[in-house]
Amino acid sequence: MNYANRSKILNRLDLAIEKAIEWSLNNQQPEGYWIADADTNCCMEAEFIMAMYFMGLEDDPKIPLVVNAILHEQRSDGSWEIYYDAPTGDINTTVECYTALRIAGFDPDSEPLKKAREWILKNGGLKKIRVFTRYWLALLGEWPWNQTPNLPPEIIFLPPWFPLNIYDFASWARATIVPLTLLCSRRPSRPLPPEKRLDELFPEGRENFDFRIPKKGKGILEHFFLLADKFLNLYASLPIKPIREAAIRFCIDWIIRHQDADGVWGGIQPPLIYSLMALYNEGYLLEHPVISKGLEAFSTHWSRKRGERLYINATESLVWDTMLTLLAFLDCDMDPQNASFKKGLSWLLSKFIDKPGDWQVRVKGVKPGAWAFERANTWYPDVDDTAVALIVLSRLLPLFPEDNEMREKVRRATDWIRGMQSSNGGWGAFDKDNTSLVVTKIPFCDFGEALDPPTSDVTGHCLEALGLLGMGTKEPMVMKGLRFLQREQEPDGSWFGRWGVNYIYGTAAVLPGLRAIGEDMTKEYVQRAATWLVLHQNEDGGWGESCASYMDDNFRGKGPSTPSQTAWALMALIATGNRVHEPSILRGLNFLIETQRDDGTWDEPWYTGTGFPGYGVGDRIDLKEWADRLDQGAELSRGFMVKYNMYRHYFPMMAMGRARKFLKEKPHV
Repeated sequence: MNYANRSKILNRLDLAIEKAIEWSLNNQQPEGYWIADADTNCCMEAEFIMAMYFMGLEDDPKIPLVVNAILHEQRSDGSWEIYYDAPTGDINTTVECYTALRIAGFDPDSEPLKKAREWILKNGGLKKIRVFTRYWLALLGEWPWNQTPNLPPEIIFLPPWFPLNIYDFASWARATIVPLTLLCSRRPSRPLPPEKRLDELFPEGRENFDFRIPKKGKGILEHFFLLADKFLNLYASLPIKPIREAAIRFCIDWIIRHQDADGVWGGIQPPLIYSLMALYNEGYLLEHPVISKGLEAFSTHWSRKRGERLYINATESLVWDTMLTLLAFLDCDMDPQNASFKKGLSWLLSKFIDKPGDWQVRVKGVKPGAWAFERANTWYPDVDDTAVALIVLSRLLPLFPEDNEMREKVRRATDWIRGMQSSNGGWGAFDKDNTSLVVTKIPFCDFGEALDPPTSDVTGHCLEALGLLGMGTKEPMVMKGLRFLQREQEPDGSWFGRWGVNYIYGTAAVLPGLRAIGEDMTKEYVQRAATWLVLHQNEDGGWGESCASYMDDNFRGKGPSTPSQTAWALMALIATGNRVHEPSILRGLNFLIETQRDDGTWDEPWYTGTGFPGYGVGDRIDLKEWADRLDQGAELSRGFMVKYNMYRHYFPMMAMGRARKFLKEKPHV
């Protein structure tokens, strides 16, 4: 790109940043935070309808609007997908949506259901559905409980050192498993009335259908757990189970104790929906404060209305959105004394968590001091949010030297990050050393990630925070993290992204972290990462990567250009400090400027965030194992992806602000 074009882009960059800042200021909430919808898939809406039916609330006035949302999201082929423009529909989502529409009164020969049924049967039918979908059908009398994986509530009594205790599971799985144990032990169902049963999904008759749990693999552990599951199902049918009732009471107490102040559990949908059904089934009235508070969440912050459609949230990102918006403001040189900035900062500081949490089971001698992702989740603060909060606050400490509250929270959070480092040098999201692969072998865990192992993206953010707080590569904690990242780098130079799509995100999290700790950015492994990014830049100047990259390496670093992924790539290249990449940076900036809307933000229909990316069960698996599992006919989770609608905005702001500094550092040569 020639000098004239460079000057033109720089001139336009100031205006683009001003417009983006203005949009942010106009979209701040009165309380001081920022938030936008987190779009997921229609399992959320379908499961809401099924849960309301199970709890006798099928007349809930929200249901017609939820039905409208489900119908609106149906693909032309009759299926429902798990992310925008996915190459195919998803069997689990489609079966759950089909069931929800039947509950809502749709005739099986209506056009939406006829198309959906044809797609389901063409794509393997009910034998392909995951464990969670089987549980839902069992709750409705459409699947035999004894042909679902058994989760005994007695698991709650296993000590933390014993294999398969609840703390061996990732936090999201743990909070889901406990209420599921109650449902699995009681095996309740509220059968659908005859006219709403799913007979048409059993075209050869229920008596001829194979309900058995599919094998997950050929290993000894897989066979052992299948046998163990048969034993547990037999045990569940016995009239006398010595400690069953004590275990159930303990699980109930655990659930009630873990409810958040806003009525949700862990800030995510699965524990919310299963906890409500489990407690209801244990005799808790709808008017009970725990139940009513959980149900009320669906009428307030746990749903979002778009016209005559109502969508159910899978999570909320307001803490994450707020700290990243503040970081974007700093990158764009906003004065921290700005009233909106100070209000957002004050709100962020108020969300500091100094209460006990589940993480303390594995981390001893460390005081609570962290941030969570969601509105009121205090049991599960996360390392990623805490690291990004420290990145923001580390840049503010010199500007607020008398703010002792900020300084103390930074100190506490830094100590917490130190305590949460795993033994291999990396950081996971919610727990330390959550890496027991044994849990991935049990039949229950076919839904996606049941573990929370250390990842490159979270580790990159931690190193960036520690570096900005003055720690370099001679610090033992930093050195361990650096070595972890060096081991995790892919042969092509990129890093895997666990919480954002995908290798672009992982690489963009790592390179600024390396720069912050003082790593030599001219090293071969660093420049190899930058070269990978440059080679994956699209013709339009942007970058994009499909969610399918988690399932197929052919999509690695490839996809339609998006504002958020373009911003990630730009920030990664800028972090290397290598001027040879300036042409790519200018082309990326031009893409962001050209695609910015008149109101200052960007459009981004693609999903660039993740919940459970779908790369396999538990830890990452290689392609050969993936192929072997597909050959066996086992249906593995194909992911739970998220479109965080603020990503399209504050990440481009950050990239433009950093690029402006980078391009003005010295005269163009």
